[in-house]
Amino acid sequence: MPQTLASRVSGPVYTPNDAGYAPECAGFNVLVTHTPQYVVAVKSTQDVAEALRFAREHQLPVSVQATGHGTDLPITSGVLISTKALNQVSIDTATRTATIGAGARWEPVVEEAAKHGLAPIAGSSTNVGVVGYLLGGGLGPLVRSHGVSSDYVVGYTLVTSDGETVEASAQHHPDLFWALRGGKGGFGIVTEVKLKLVELRSLYAGGLFFAEEHIEAVLRGWVKWTAEADARVSTSIAVMRFPPFDFIPPPLRGRTVLNLRFAFPGSTEEGAKLAAPLRALAPLYLDMLGELPASQIARIHNDPDKPSPAWTNGMMLTHVDQDFATTVLRHVGTGVQTPFFMLEVRHLGGASWRDVDGGSAVGGRTGNFVVGLVGMHPPLFDTVLPGATEGLRAELKPWLSPDMTINFMGKIRSAEHFDSAWPDAIRAKLKEVRGKYDPHKLFAK
Repeated sequence: MPQTLASRVSGPVYTPNDAGYAPECAGFNVLVTHTPQYVVAVKSTQDVAEALRFAREHQLPVSVQATGHGTDLPITSGVLISTKALNQVSIDTATRTATIGAGARWEPVVEEAAKHGLAPIAGSSTNVGVVGYLLGGGLGPLVRSHGVSSDYVVGYTLVTSDGETVEASAQHHPDLFWALRGGKGGFGIVTEVKLKLVELRSLYAGGLFFAEEHIEAVLRGWVKWTAEADARVSTSIAVMRFPPFDFIPPPLRGRTVLNLRFAFPGSTEEGAKLAAPLRALAPLYLDMLGELPASQIARIHNDPDKPSPAWTNGMMLTHVDQDFATTVLRHVGTGVQTPFFMLEVRHLGGASWRDVDGGSAVGGRTGNFVVGLVGMHPPLFDTVLPGATEGLRAELKPWLSPDMTINFMGKIRSAEHFDSAWPDAIRAKLKEVRGKYDPHKLFAK
């Protein structure tokens, strides 16, 4: 069968004994190893269609991977379609639109757009794949000023389980277009996305770092500040415990700090005024906040860009207050031993509350804050970190939102857990759209 499949596609087909198999399967989380029966390194939309027809003919399940950032569970059977070679990026300055292949990361999109004074509403890491991020909605560093990233999508090219190519937009297949803006997976395989860009050359953005002894003062001050924060300003706080490893920059190596991230898409003068109350919360350890070219937006969060072991989880909040701060401090306050490498709280609201014309499948749009948890020490992944997370979740019950957003769900434990990322009405409509475009239930969600 490998020979039969290889004759139908222009890209290489790998089986477990082939030299290119492991590199093509590799994802960003080095602890996850995929072992599908076949890996198809597609080079075109037609390759995707042929691979899907082959999978249907032989009753094989299908999975898809681009950059491998969203993979927490190993793929152990069927056909893995790797779209990493579909990494083309082009900018239409007349329409301020980017056309982006399914294997492209945010970095080349940001760089190409910046040449024309434009910018995508990207995620916090420009190393992450564009399509996978957008399918989950996307709460980036400009979330309050510009909203959810998937709101800027104007069209998707998708191959269905029948091997048919569909152009989904507000005018064509609007039900599928609605689902693809936030509904994540299970509809088909996206090979290209068209994305609106915004005019943005620079912003006032970056991070303020405070030493461990000031965690409480800064957290409580930030919680109070968010109650009347300018809707154009997006912020988050992250308590981070850096290991004493050589690859960590010396100022942070082996230290615990609170990093307050700030992004204002406006002038340096106005941004400095808006940030002044936050700068005054406590003595600064590092001040990395200032005018920033839009091409360097990844410096706001400084997310890792090398494959590594990682464990993530999250929860959405209706509000925060000083009792919330007290609860969080019991887990990551000064001197507290915690298994988390990072506990982050992002301030939402503003433009993220406004849905697009025609609506979208984005979950958690009513949330005011989202918590992100990260672990980096593999011996803690199986029991310690899940246990600590559930303990924190129980204590945060008064602030938990009934809604969630799929990109912050962490490891998906079951179909029910996956579905819990959307409220009932959206979940029901997503099921209907999946049934329409994948009646064979070929795709793993």
